[in-house]
Amino acid sequence: MKRAPITLQGAERLRVELRRLKSEDRPNIIKAIAEARSHGDLSENAEYHAAREQQSFIEGRINEIETRLANAEVIDVTRLPANQRVVFGATVDLEDQEEGVRIAYQIVGEDEADIRRGLISVTSPIARALVGKNQGDVVEVAAPAGPRAYEIIAVRYQ
Repeated sequence: MKRAPITLQGAERLRVELRRLKSEDRPNIIKAIAEARSHGDLSENAEYHAAREQQSFIEGRINEIETRLANAEVIDVTRLPANQRVVFGATVDLEDQEEGVRIAYQIVGEDEADIRRGLISVTSPIARALVGKNQGDVVEVAAPAGPRAYEIIAVRYQ
């Protein structure tokens, strides 16, 4: 399997979730299953079936996170010699050239992208337009509503 880039923060969020799933959620669901079993007939026991379904979800998520971490290439952006160039992991402050609106995005791996938190995938059109560019450059991005131009105001590595 191909190594997937992930930021240091993204890998840490996955590790925290994995620890919680293994140390809290998994033991709690095992107790819930034991409790539901004690109520007798399992064929008509909704609590038991719901707990087993939850257990399946937890085990699947644990497996998914372990696989992601095993295949991850963790990149610490603070150690990259980027010199104001946009690279994976950088946070980029942009100004929309038409509307004058400022926005900030961090370029992250596909698994950690979340537009609501300003995290965009390295494979997204805007990230592909930004990577390799420098502070002060104007980039053209093919957006669904038509091309947009953004000026790179600042590039931060945090």
